[in-house]
Amino acid sequence: MVPGNNTQISEFVLLGFSKEPALQPLIFGLFLSMYLITVFGNLLIILAIISDSHLHTPMYFFLSNLSFVDICFITTTIPKMLLNIITQTKVITFEDCLTQMYFFLLFVQLDNFLLTVMSYDRFIAICHPLHYTVIMNPVFCGLLVLISWLIGALNSLLQSLLSLRLSFCTVLEIPHFFCEFKEVIQLACSNTFLNNAMMYFAIGLFGGGPFTGICYSYSKIVFSIAGISSAQGKYKAFSTCASHLSVVSLFYCTGLGVYLSSAATHGSHSSATASVMYTVVTPMLNPFIYSLRNKDIKRFLRRFFGMETNKELSVLGLKNCH
Repeated sequence: MVPGNNTQISEFVLLGFSKEPALQPLIFGLFLSMYLITVFGNLLIILAIISDSHLHTPMYFFLSNLSFVDICFITTTIPKMLLNIITQTKVITFEDCLTQMYFFLLFVQLDNFLLTVMSYDRFIAICHPLHYTVIMNPVFCGLLVLISWLIGALNSLLQSLLSLRLSFCTVLEIPHFFCEFKEVIQLACSNTFLNNAMMYFAIGLFGGGPFTGICYSYSKIVFSIAGISSAQGKYKAFSTCASHLSVVSLFYCTGLGVYLSSAATHGSHSSATASVMYTVVTPMLNPFIYSLRNKDIKRFLRRFFGMETNKELSVLGLKNCH
């Protein structure tokens, strides 16, 4: 990759959130806390699903994959940012930047695909309950996840390889805390038409397509729930979708907010701040949303932390007193 002055590009500068040295310990502590909460929370979800036989269903299989992807998603960006704060450097090599772009694109797409697959799972469970076990069999579920990984990996590889053809100017400062794909392309001095065309085509196809699928699934789910006569039946059907719908809303609203913010304030730090919502906050909140609204997950967490055992012992003690 060669810039306009024919010198080899070897590194970029990540400007991050602030240049104030006094704010760096605060930023470090805040993001380290959010990173650890995200990793620990999602690991607990995965552990719950693996260890509890009642959770060996398609819905929880997809949830465990989503939790794994969220761990990988946040690990793609935050550890490098924390390392830069510790070493007091904002430099990232071109190779590391390209690698970061590849995995960031991969995991954000996987988040999108898995949320779509989970909406399809809820659609079959509510609209076609008698055929659920036949349609959502283990082989088909595994195939859906595998296809999601393959599409995400191939598209990320294509976008990254197209970046290799670009040449860059002398200004190599990225107003972000990671190598955000769009920001890197905008630094290029060469023609970026093909890169932008492929980027927006991929957003339309792999972003708009899944979003349309989610909207279609939930439109059918709403009509099916409306046809249920009892209020208890409606509540029970909707409760199986509530957590997923919350995560979908959070993911798409924060993602849309980031791109609207970056379009309105190009080259400013506000885009980096907005990106925190879907790169850090969303993966961190997902375990809380699923654990707080899901009685099966809550039951495991009570047992895991010993709360259920203590409750049972106290009940037995009261019985012995009588």
